[in-house]
Amino acid sequence: MITVTEVTATAGALKRLSDEGVSIWLDDLSRKRIESGNLAELVDTRNVVGVTTNPSIFQAAIGSGEGYEEQLADLAVRKVTVEEAVRMMTTADVRAAADILRPVYDATGGQDGRVSIEVDPRLAHHTEATIAEAKQLAWLVDRPNVMIKIPATQAGLPAITEVIGRGISVNVTLIFSLERYREVMDAYLAGLEKARAAGIDLATIHSVASFFVSRVDSEIDKRLTALGTDDALALKGKAALANARLAYQAYEEVFSGDRWTALAGAKATKQRPLWASTGVKDPSYKDTLYVDELVAPGTVNTMPEATLNATADHGDIHGDTVTGGYAQARADLDAVERLGISYDVVVKQLEDEGVAKFEVAWQDLLDAVAKSLSSKGVDGE
Repeated sequence: MITVTEVTATAGALKRLSDEGVSIWLDDLSRKRIESGNLAELVDTRNVVGVTTNPSIFQAAIGSGEGYEEQLADLAVRKVTVEEAVRMMTTADVRAAADILRPVYDATGGQDGRVSIEVDPRLAHHTEATIAEAKQLAWLVDRPNVMIKIPATQAGLPAITEVIGRGISVNVTLIFSLERYREVMDAYLAGLEKARAAGIDLATIHSVASFFVSRVDSEIDKRLTALGTDDALALKGKAALANARLAYQAYEEVFSGDRWTALAGAKATKQRPLWASTGVKDPSYKDTLYVDELVAPGTVNTMPEATLNATADHGDIHGDTVTGGYAQARADLDAVERLGISYDVVVKQLEDEGVAKFEVAWQDLLDAVAKSLSSKGVDGE
């Protein structure tokens, strides 16, 4: 448990981050975290105002079985399919988390207090199936503060437009490239226009665009290390921040244009950039690097608990660290490109790997639940 002394000593950096306009979301969820009171405690003491989940998070939580025994036994008695069992457990967790965060949602007019749940990652390249799954998840969770996560694949883009157009709030995930990010923002605006034409109150629709950070450094740093020159090594740890900063520049451009102005007049809300994958992968980097250096108004930073606690303990929050760095960011990415490392190749690889990793995690989750159901006397099929 977090003590009063610890809260007093460490809340400063997190409060400063919130004061700078960065919403702090937790990148984790489990039945144990909900039922122990830990999630509510983080809301009270760590400035946490939202929660994100993904297939890997649920695989770790439900795969352990802890806290899910009773529900698994009930599902086994009902002889549900494995996929139904997984959806019943994951949506139950998201529903409970949404209830915990409902006061935040009410206090912020729907901007925060959000809990995200992802469509089946195996549908990432199937537009119509993604739309159907998103509608089903929104119905199952049945909370106004849920966000449905849709991957920013080519097939995901029209799904984003359609789901937003139906008045369902969306967290667009697995964004790595600047070009794809602009397509995501366009898909969101098109969805808002569709919702407006359908007479839906645009003020009720919210969205974030999850721009992944640390994985960009991991891949580009690996290639820079392989080159091994002084020029290459000097660029390590710069690409991810440069990419994110240029994404924020694109966000400023899109959400100040004429198309946005017309929607804003109908009380639409901006699709905020969300910094995802903000735990460092290279232990030689400061563990709060992707928090300290990505401070900008109107953003979200979703952190694993280790990064959240590190920020509380020794985060260096000193104002906006994004908007003044666009020229340097462009120079850093150009320098990487000049060394023969293709930006387009890297971001395409990262998107493909991101979808594949979530598919594997989802299958591992299905396998673990199938085993649990079978052990209780049914085959889960």
